[in-house]
Amino acid sequence: MTTDEFNEKYKDYIEDGHYGLSYEDPRIVGFLDNIFKDLTKIPGFKYSQIKMKFGKARFLSGIGCELSYLIEDEINRLCKIIYTK
Repeated sequence: MTTDEFNEKYKDYIEDGHYGLSYEDPRIVGFLDNIFKDLTKIPGFKYSQIKMKFGKARFLSGIGCELSYLIEDEINRLCKIIYTK
């Protein structure tokens, strides 16, 4: 799945005025697609951006800091694996 396909699939969950996912790696997109199957079941779930900033993942949403940090940590872990191979 591409970034554009991901954003299209979850467009109803992107906050108005934001672009959603901007990171293009099929493994990261696949990870996010898997967790979005559960995140989208949370009443009122919305996200605004998923991006890399200063070499670290940023997951901006209204789900709370702890869960956002866990998602960011997993993206960062996957990036480390991807770029060290």
